[in-house]
Amino acid sequence: MSTPFRFTEPLPPGAATGRVAEVYGQLARDFGVDRAPTFVVLSSAPNVLAAAWALVRESLIAGPGSRTGKELAAYGVSRANKCPFCVDAHTVLLHATGDHALAERLARGEQPENARHARVLAWGRHTRVPGAGLMPYPFPPEHAPGYIGTALAFHFVNRVVSALLTERLLPGNVQRWRPVRSLAGRSIAGTVRRPAVPGAALALLDDPGPGPAWAAGTTVGPAYAALRAATAAGAGLLDTDDQALVREALWDWDGSHPPLSWAGLPDRRERPGARLVLLAALAPYRITREDVTAWRRPEHTDGSLVRLVAHGAFAAVDRVESAFTLHAAREGA
Repeated sequence: MSTPFRFTEPLPPGAATGRVAEVYGQLARDFGVDRAPTFVVLSSAPNVLAAAWALVRESLIAGPGSRTGKELAAYGVSRANKCPFCVDAHTVLLHATGDHALAERLARGEQPENARHARVLAWGRHTRVPGAGLMPYPFPPEHAPGYIGTALAFHFVNRVVSALLTERLLPGNVQRWRPVRSLAGRSIAGTVRRPAVPGAALALLDDPGPGPAWAAGTTVGPAYAALRAATAAGAGLLDTDDQALVREALWDWDGSHPPLSWAGLPDRRERPGARLVLLAALAPYRITREDVTAWRRPEHTDGSLVRLVAHGAFAAVDRVESAFTLHAAREGA
């Protein structure tokens, strides 16, 4: 049978136990898809899975702001990151919100007719460039934690998906047909339109702390802090020189998509771990089986690969997030 997973073989969701099973339970209740490959692919690293789900739930699903607006922001992020799987997913989710005409305009490559929707979409797209899409917000300031958290969540999810999943949302890419998109959206409309109480996902986390200032007083902050802590463990799969190389490359990153080969990209034979992390951060869709094979050792499990990719993905997220934190600090000064 074909599988959506690249480079890893997650356990069937029915075999899940402990925290992984708890995440799947919340996915079924609050996301509408209990076996979404987007999250199943992270299951060999349960703390990363739980934190990624928590950030998505507490921002997109239960956070402040309209679901349509946050789906538009996530769509813009996914377009900017060249993640066709996530672009298709958010088109379906816009059908689920009941915004059928808007979903189909986007599917045709057109701009929203509503000017506010167009500004939200552009804001989401511009967040790939650190600081570029910061202000003014195209949404009420009190909704910023929901929108910012959603954008950052999908900067992470896009990279994991591009690195570790195929581009097909549904078998045969049938979601590219309008009736299938609409039907798929309608099948989860009841879940998507049902109000969600903030905080349910925080019970899955290990004392994450309050999180960044832009999310102060919301459940989005602890979820973001948890994802930062969970992905930091992936740094232990790199030596100190490789860690320094990654930090320097991300500090200099301007949000652009790098060329096929660039001077700062390590050779896979010499520094395969650093290469994988940088590709996960800047161009995850370019990770090849040769890249993964060059890094693999007997001790490198599927969980190790997930943690390494997650570390690279979050390195880019953290670079984007730093502009929001800086702005929040200045506002509070």
